[in-house]
Amino acid sequence: MAAAQFKPVEEQLSLIRKGAAEIIREDELKAKIERAIATGKPLRVYLGVDPTAPDIHLGHTVVLRKLKHFQDMGHTAIFLIGDFSAMIGDPTGVSETRPPLMREQVDANAQTYLAQVYKILDPQKTEVRYNSEWLGKMPSYDVVRLCGHYRLARMLEREDFRSRLQQNQPISVHELLYPLLTAYDAVALNSDVEIGATEQKFNLLVHRDIQREYGQPSEVALTMPILVGLDGERKMSKSLGNYVGITDAPGEMFGKLMSISDELMWPYYELLTDFASPVIVRLREEVRTGVLHPMAAKTQLAHAIVAGFHGEDAAKKAAEEFKRVYSKREAPEDAPRFDFAIADSKRLSVILVEVKAASSRSEAERLIKQGGVEIDGVRVDDVKREIDLSKPGEFLLRAGKKKFLRIVVE
Repeated sequence: MAAAQFKPVEEQLSLIRKGAAEIIREDELKAKIERAIATGKPLRVYLGVDPTAPDIHLGHTVVLRKLKHFQDMGHTAIFLIGDFSAMIGDPTGVSETRPPLMREQVDANAQTYLAQVYKILDPQKTEVRYNSEWLGKMPSYDVVRLCGHYRLARMLEREDFRSRLQQNQPISVHELLYPLLTAYDAVALNSDVEIGATEQKFNLLVHRDIQREYGQPSEVALTMPILVGLDGERKMSKSLGNYVGITDAPGEMFGKLMSISDELMWPYYELLTDFASPVIVRLREEVRTGVLHPMAAKTQLAHAIVAGFHGEDAAKKAAEEFKRVYSKREAPEDAPRFDFAIADSKRLSVILVEVKAASSRSEAERLIKQGGVEIDGVRVDDVKREIDLSKPGEFLLRAGKKKFLRIVVE
């Protein structure tokens, strides 16, 4: 009777493997799933997130979606908000000690973050915890005892710390505590599986070790790849401007996704959609052999992602708007209007700066040279082009792939 609650082992493993970078260890995961089926007791699977910033982009959703996979299979999905650990700061990937966050900032970020997380996770089936529940109440004796379970030499093997030591950059003692305190999260939650990005692998391995030190079976560490941003080169990041926010408007989200390279859309399919891996392999082969145009495959990808956050109707409307604006070069209905007084003429590069389509004359000229400027659908590649402003009229100016401006002379 209990076994009927869960899908068969191989079916569960197949979904868990989708997009995963590493499962440490898969034989342990299989045994845990088999035990869950036999006993009817779901696995406790958690994702820990430090709310250091309020907004979530698609890069953050890669691990969230994997947690959702476990949730859909009937396991207990725990979303752990690291409100205590956020005030320490994860040293992963940083070259210097982070400035501490204030409690008020962490709490505000946590609430905003949680509202966005529920666009993916089922709020009725998600166990939300805060690690201040146990870390904030931990006596100093227990902190010392926790530190006694791990060797300093092993901690300093961590790439981030080793690099900083070699470059004579300081490491604060509280940074060494971070992976130990978050390891205690796994103990407090009695977790079976923890999900994290590949850059979190060291922390996750520490968590496994500490669980054993406290007499618990080691959790399975499941790592997911880092999502490459829209530029196709660097990690998706708001600070780099190569991101898609999950609260972006449907049209904006659709347009950003259509701007990615043909090659980049395949990891996006794998990490950001529910398309099964064999289906993605078939789509890729169809594109390779010319059966399916890359634009059609990318449109399907953008539609699936937008629909997931905004619904089918919004996705269809965004696709229609994209086709109308970008394929037919028509102006969007809300294209901003800029009024110019009648004059003899003005250089196009100057106009681009005045309407804030470029930050400087040199940037405007570079945009023109690259073929990124059109007037009424006709590309302009002459950086010295003068625009006649001697009589009333209007024209549509396109600057870059996405920016349309209505220029009115009166």
